[in-house]
Amino acid sequence: MTLHPNSEYRAHSRRNKRRGDSTLVGKQGRVTGAIGPGLVGEVMVSVRGGVEAFYAHPSVQDEEIPVGSIVVIVEYFPPRTVYVARAII
Repeated sequence: MTLHPNSEYRAHSRRNKRRGDSTLVGKQGRVTGAIGPGLVGEVMVSVRGGVEAFYAHPSVQDEEIPVGSIVVIVEYFPPRTVYVARAII
């Protein structure tokens, strides 16, 4: 059996994609849907050459984050869920 020269690299890349893109952690985003207890909010984040929407939950339980706030991504769960904290500006 002959393996393609890049097969080890591609297998490694697939494993990393399943774990999530750790480059999202630490990125800032803007809240476009209110985040709070019992709410699934939304944040827009600049990623992969564009801006994408992610479902957002507060990293601090019971915290409310209004629309328009700047947040920092603390955790990322593929494909579209993030936990965020208010950014200190």
